[in-house]
Amino acid sequence: MRTKEVITIGKKSDDVRVNERIQSRMVRLISGDGTQLGILPVHEALRVAQDEGMDLVEVAPNSDPPVCRIMDYGKFKYETSKKVQEARKKGKASQLKEIKLRPHTEEHDLGFKLRNINKFLDNKNRVKVTVFFRGREMAHMDAGVDILKRVAEEVSEKASVEQEPTREARNRISMVIVPK
Repeated sequence: MRTKEVITIGKKSDDVRVNERIQSRMVRLISGDGTQLGILPVHEALRVAQDEGMDLVEVAPNSDPPVCRIMDYGKFKYETSKKVQEARKKGKASQLKEIKLRPHTEEHDLGFKLRNINKFLDNKNRVKVTVFFRGREMAHMDAGVDILKRVAEEVSEKASVEQEPTREARNRISMVIVPK
């Protein structure tokens, strides 16, 4: 004997029951302008929504009875997608870029790194400046702090220091700079 395999499609968290998909018998109805119309049977709430030319949308399915609102569902979905897109766009603005230095970095190389830091700050990115030490250089950690202070002075017009120079591990010191 063969057994039938039942395929169930999981409900997404952003799926909302609309119009005929609402499964309860009674609903608490809220009109388009926000006034409560009371507890009504689903078929009557659907009729009221259709008379207004709108959709019946279940906004609080876990309450007893479920709360439904009369609204233009297509417009609601469009506005929420725009809000999500705008939030994503703004979230991208604060990336953390890292610049790595050594305690004996030459003048020309330091100038090159400073130009890169200025580019990152112009793009509104936070910059983490790290000085790495190797071997006997670890005996002169103050040289790394001096380099970080010099970098902070050079970019003081465009940025401020968010995190003062701190020792991250045994062999590195870092600080974080943010644009003004």
